[in-house]
Amino acid sequence: MRPYFGMTGGWLTFWVTVACATDMTLFGYDQGVFGGVVVTGDYLDVMNLRNNSSLLGTVTAIYDIGCFFGAILAFVVGDPLGRKNTILLGTTTMSIGAILQISAFGVPQMIVGRWLIAKGRVEEAEQILADLEGKTVDDAYIITQSKEIQWAANYEKEHQVRWRDIIRGRTENAGGTCTVRRLLLGMGTQAMQQLAGINVTSYYLPTVLINSVGQTESMARLLAACNSVSYLLFSLIGIPNVERWGRRKMMMYAAAGQFFCYLIITILLYYNEKPGYAGAGKVAEASIAFFFLYYVFFGIGWQGVPWLYPTEINSLSMRTKGAALGTATNWIFNFMVVEITPIGIDTLHWKFYIIWTVFNASFIPIVYFLYPETADRTLEDLDRYFTENQNILVFRDKDAISSKRPARYAETEEEEVRRNSSISPQTAREAQARFRGSLAKRDENGEDKGSINGAVEKQSVDHRG
Repeated sequence: MRPYFGMTGGWLTFWVTVACATDMTLFGYDQGVFGGVVVTGDYLDVMNLRNNSSLLGTVTAIYDIGCFFGAILAFVVGDPLGRKNTILLGTTTMSIGAILQISAFGVPQMIVGRWLIAKGRVEEAEQILADLEGKTVDDAYIITQSKEIQWAANYEKEHQVRWRDIIRGRTENAGGTCTVRRLLLGMGTQAMQQLAGINVTSYYLPTVLINSVGQTESMARLLAACNSVSYLLFSLIGIPNVERWGRRKMMMYAAAGQFFCYLIITILLYYNEKPGYAGAGKVAEASIAFFFLYYVFFGIGWQGVPWLYPTEINSLSMRTKGAALGTATNWIFNFMVVEITPIGIDTLHWKFYIIWTVFNASFIPIVYFLYPETADRTLEDLDRYFTENQNILVFRDKDAISSKRPARYAETEEEEVRRNSSISPQTAREAQARFRGSLAKRDENGEDKGSINGAVEKQSVDHRG
């Protein structure tokens, strides 16, 4: 029987994407369910959380601490175990946690091809690449991709980055160029996602609607459920457009929309709490529309991009570390926001929303000036960009901000594919085998470390001669 139930090309990619999407589906389910649970009388009484906003914040936020440590663990075991085994380990751990939650009666109670090549299982990786692209293993494009990944995997082994080097800023000769900067850019998107205020409402929307807007418990839970459906639908808009619009535009335009929504919410809730204001109830109800609109902007722009960006921006030798630290950053900021929200609503009232208004406004210039575009680029394109460009401010660099792949990168790849297409399949197989062997001893032979195709091309010509 053929692997993957006989699927290749687009359908295989689709179902791999569906499998990967289940994590965010579960994440959203957890947030949605808990948002309704924390205002339910039975739960508050059983857990003794009524009128204890500090403990309620901790009980809700401790979920994020577990996610933070899970992300750190993924940094340690992600490469040794591989993506599939790491997912299975995480799923098992989550299942145990779910059982403990169900039985509680009180508070005290990815990129498998690259990994295969890194482990020396090149033929398996090439078959997977071919299956995903709907091509044969002898296709020139697959040969080119395989050689690039082989070079990248070898580069990672030779340029391992140690934590003490990162802390001291001594990464010039280890992880390539701008290692710390790229690491911070990836972590920054995750921090900004949480500081946008999404989990003020994701976990606590019913609480916000009850305490800040004045809705009944049943109406607050109904509105939260309707908002979740709207959130899902508008999140789907970003999927087909993330490459066309680019990461920068999606983050900036969404941040502008989120800023506008929180600004109006703050103003409306100010008048709602203003003593003697005649239209207090009406302005509070009007704010509900802007909570919904906030989710529209966030779902399109900031829901997915911050998870994508750290895996794209980091250097070849920092991909796993960068993704793990980005995720850890998300969860630790998530914890902070969820921890302070009940206290902030109780003590600051309408002023609490000024915090998120200011944060969202600040994201627009931060992304505009500091964040290079990663859409329509390969990992190798980004390494090349940071090798050639050391300027922290990117807004004047067309190659850095365009959502289209720079022509010079595309031309280089096309030339490599053309060279590989001129080699017969049998010759390509033999040349690739010799190329893999040459990687281990190229220092001894004095070959150019930056060449991806030189060894294969030279050996193929020798073979034909």
